[in-house]
Amino acid sequence: METSQEDSLCTEMLLVTANVGSLFEDPERLLQLWLHEFLDKVSHVQAKFLALHLQEVGGKTYEKSMEYVQEFIKALCDAPVMSDYTCVQIFMDEDFKSAEHFTALGNLYFVHQDVASLKLWNFLTHSWEEDLQVIKGKHIYSGNIETIATKEKSKFPQHFFPECKWSRKGFMRTRWEINGTVFDLVNIHLFHDASNLAACENFPSVYCKTRRRALVHTIERFHLDKQNGTVPFFLFGDFNFRCDTEGVVKELTQNLSAHRVQNIKNENDKINYRNSTGDNVLTVGKKEFSHADHQLKFKEDWLKKFDRELEPLKDVLVEYPIQFVPSYPFEEDPEMPTDYMSTRCPAWCDRILMSPLVQEIVSNDESTYGMIGEAVCMGDHKFRFSNNLQAVN
Repeated sequence: METSQEDSLCTEMLLVTANVGSLFEDPERLLQLWLHEFLDKVSHVQAKFLALHLQEVGGKTYEKSMEYVQEFIKALCDAPVMSDYTCVQIFMDEDFKSAEHFTALGNLYFVHQDVASLKLWNFLTHSWEEDLQVIKGKHIYSGNIETIATKEKSKFPQHFFPECKWSRKGFMRTRWEINGTVFDLVNIHLFHDASNLAACENFPSVYCKTRRRALVHTIERFHLDKQNGTVPFFLFGDFNFRCDTEGVVKELTQNLSAHRVQNIKNENDKINYRNSTGDNVLTVGKKEFSHADHQLKFKEDWLKKFDRELEPLKDVLVEYPIQFVPSYPFEEDPEMPTDYMSTRCPAWCDRILMSPLVQEIVSNDESTYGMIGEAVCMGDHKFRFSNNLQAVN
């Protein structure tokens, strides 16, 4: 909806999602690059409310890398460009020893001193906390945050997981009231594709079905939450959405012949697709997806028609048009910032989605949906942002 210039209660927001697993595994090379790109975006947008959703906090080797998380938070909070954000709420799920609860999610929120009215929901008392602008200060919750009532966090049920092996997948949400406008902000991390060979057998793949099940489970949980009620929500994180791999392979291998290369250990099985002169054009293995023109082919518009995982949920989740290249999997080498790894078919894993009700509370005529760090190495995921979202009452 449009909002008149006289409406002083409009609040511009910047929403960002980033999988930071690579960042914490190679902090010496990547930490400062990441922070520079994020802070540059903050400086450029000058939003009054910043929401940063992180996945894989601490990296895959979190037992060794979690020490860098506090360094990251300090560098972020102490940056000069953040000095006017006088209210900070940070929730970092770092208790990796708790198999039942650990999600490695991080929800970070920064509120500008000019915001007139701000409230945060308590999911235990089912009521609003006192006005946070009166408190003014940094509230950082880390380690084991299970008892913190101003967030709701849940790991997906164990039977949702492939092979019933628990990994760091779940969601964490907070609820806000900004100048009279109420909405939820939900961080989510869904399941990845374990094998390219299995993923390209059919669509939807077994992995796609598992992701959809977890996503529907989450949305239904919100709708059935009688104690906290239902409000408009933004759902942004690493959905691990993949392209219709079966369709992509068919598109890429027209007029090519398939040659299966088998190994005693099935882990190394692969299929080579060759042209009439015997040259390999595409190779697909469990963890290999390599095209002869890998760095250009997947940045072309043809790939978008295979981005299909949201199709069954188009009535319950809304997304701005995608006008950027796939966000994953980029090389984790600062010398190769725009190159994709040849491990997976590039895809739009990192998304910012909304419930249809959001359209009633935002003025989004000039909203921007894009990628941060396009020319800089940010790890294997480029992080996604949406700004110019005007929360209105």
